[in-house]
Amino acid sequence: MSGDTATITGAAGRYASALFELAQDAKLADKVEADMAALGAMIVESEDLSTAMKSPLVDGDAKMGVIAALADQAGFQTLTKNALMVAAENGRAGELASMASAYVKLAAEARGVASASVTAAVKLTAKEIDALKASLKRALGREVDVRTQEDPDILGGLIVQVGSRMYDSSLRTQLEGLRTAMKEA
Repeated sequence: MSGDTATITGAAGRYASALFELAQDAKLADKVEADMAALGAMIVESEDLSTAMKSPLVDGDAKMGVIAALADQAGFQTLTKNALMVAAENGRAGELASMASAYVKLAAEARGVASASVTAAVKLTAKEIDALKASLKRALGREVDVRTQEDPDILGGLIVQVGSRMYDSSLRTQLEGLRTAMKEA
């Protein structure tokens, strides 16, 4: 495995690794990956869901009920649902987003695909994302799954993270470098 495994640690990483092994044995790794990606998106998109899963004020049975309902409504694989229920039963409902992210990274890594997180000041167009994927593929020598996010605070340029490597060409970082150089002069 590559440098991505450094981010797959802790309880969420252990649960994701166990689920990945079970899914591979059952030849359901791709279907479970789709389930986990959908779960991660649900948690990111719903602040109420995220808060409820992390809150110590919401009891475990209620969290398990929510997870069961989500899994049934979304049509998750039985294996996925059972793993999520075990995690919740063991007090790890607050880590489901991390577990989902870790699973997706493991699955991508098993396919030989690198994951890249890209931060831009504005939303990138499909053409720009395709050009970025092609550039990263040439640099890394393998396919790259690019996830983008916007952060106007970087002013311009990109911040690209692949595994433990970060490439920061943001305007904010360049201006701060210039400011530091001017102070030293």
